[in-house]
This record gives sequence, C-alpha cells and structure tokens, in this order.
Amino acid sequence: MNTLELLRTKFNYPFPALKNPYADQLQEITETQWIDGEYLWLYEQNPDLRKKYKKTKTAHIASHWFPTASFERLKPICRLMLWTLYNDDLYEEGTPEDIGYVHDRTVAVLNGEIGAAEAEIPLGNMLESLRQELLQFIPQESIIRFSEMISRYFAGLKMELTYKRNKTFPTVAECIALREDSICLYPFLQLTEVETEIILPPEIHQHPVIRRLQALACHLVTYFNEVQSVNKDEATGSIYYNIVKVIQHEYGISLEEACLEDLRLHNEDLKEFVTLQASLPDFGIWQDAVVNWVHYMSMVLSGWKNVSTKLDRYNGTAFPNAAELREKFNQV
Repeated sequence: MNTLELLRTKFNYPFPALKNPYADQLQEITETQWIDGEYLWLYEQNPDLRKKYKKTKTAHIASHWFPTASFERLKPICRLMLWTLYNDDLYEEGTPEDIGYVHDRTVAVLNGEIGAAEAEIPLGNMLESLRQELLQFIPQESIIRFSEMISRYFAGLKMELTYKRNKTFPTVAECIALREDSICLYPFLQLTEVETEIILPPEIHQHPVIRRLQALACHLVTYFNEVQSVNKDEATGSIYYNIVKVIQHEYGISLEEACLEDLRLHNEDLKEFVTLQASLPDFGIWQDAVVNWVHYMSMVLSGWKNVSTKLDRYNGTAFPNAAELREKFNQV
C-alpha cells in the first residue's frame, strides 16, 4: 500500500499551516555550525551519515512548529530539534539500563544542577547550550516543567527498548500511552511560551482540559508518524512499539487494515481536540493567552504533516543504519 498517499489524502487538519521565514538561515546554522561544527565529533568519520541528518531539515520542522518566533527565539528550538534526532538515534540501539543513566544526567543538566563536563554524557554540551539559550526567554520554573516533559520522553524510550529487547508487543492501549511520551512532543509544547512571550501560570498548565489537549496533540502526531515510519520500523526491528504494527499484531489483520484503524483512532482524537479547542473553559484574565496557546498547538499538527511528508528520513532511506548507531553507542 502507498502509505505516503494515505497520509497526504486522509490525515487532514482544519488548522493553518505556516512556516517561519528564518527556516533557511537556521538550517544553515544547523548544518555548518552544529552538524559539521560543534557536534562534528559524533560522526566525524561518517560524512554520509552527517548528510542524512542535514537532509532531515530539522530547522524546517521547527519552523513549521514555531512559525512566528523571532530568529533568536527559534534558535534554541532548532537546537532541541537536532538534539531529539541525535538522542533518538544514539540510544535506539541502547538498553533500558543505559537510558536510566542518560535520563537522570540529561534532566540534571537542563535544570542547572550539574554542568556538561560533570554529566559525562555524549550530548551534555548540547543540553547546556540549550539551557543557556532558553533562560534568555523563560524562567527557571518553565525550564523545570520543560525538563519534566523531557523526563517523560526518556520514560517512554525506556519502555520501547524493553519491548524491543524482549521482542514482545504491548497492547494497543499500552502502546498509545508509551508513544504519547516517547514521541517527544510534550517538551516542544511547553516552549510555546518562548514564541508567544507570555508565561502562563502553573494552574493553567495543570488544568485537565489543557493537559488533555496536549495529550491529544501527542496522539495525533504519533498516529501520523506510525503510518509514515512503518517501513523504517520494520527495517530496524522497531515494530514492537509502532502502533500500526501493534494493531496488526493484536487484531490479526493486514498492514493496510491496521493503517486504516490507526486513521480511525486519529480521527476520533482529532474530533475531540477540535471540540475542546472550540469550547475552552473560562480562564479569566488569561483567556486570550490560552486561546492563542492552543491555536499554536494546533499548528504543530498541520505543520508536521506539511513538512514531514517531504522528508527522506521517513519516506526514503535517509535514516541511520542500525549497525552504525550501535557502533557509535559502544564508543561513547
């Protein structure tokens, strides 16, 4: 079946799809100053792999998710986007035990509890730079909430590696729950205030409707991503936490039928998201800011479709070879 055609024609969003005008400038920084500069040592002996990372166009993804951010405010988002790619690939061939150590050290660096040198993890310097950049625009309290969402991502990643090591499938419900965390969208949603320049109080972030909207956003990106990456996941042995493959396994149906069930679940959650967005509770003096924040959240969904259907990482063969990653992991 043509999964790309399914994504383009059936996964539809009633939200604007904008793009930040600084995308090209920040992609240039990503490629020359970061991939071939600060972080060259990671893949210095592998120019082909570096080329694959460049083709993923992480700054362009960030530019669809944060379409109105200034150049200075978009820059840390782009660094985070590259970090998520490196981190995912670096530890995809790791073990749940390895993840525990990296998890703790990552959160400690982001919160300013330890420095990069003390952390002794491969991406420590990247995280320290990210923290310093974010502190220009948001307070420590926001950084802590952001790092809590990074923590959720690592918890999801650890569960994925457990299923992969054991070669067992979770249930569909369990898979949706773990992918909600491991898709790593929660951290980006917290950084919306970098773009809007409005720091919302904790009680809004903790409100059940806002929490539900964020969960739905994570689900929607995941449902889209699972169809998009099913061929990649089959090639890398990552089928145990791809929702489409889990549906196929649990219900004993064809891949095409599993993709259509994934689409049905997607559309159910999209309907709930649209309904909640249209009937938000009264947040008093924060009402306009909350409405705007949810609006920006919705553009992540349409933006992901707009940019990701054009990326070779998901639609071709431009993703790292598992053996290359395993070798690099063992070195670091």
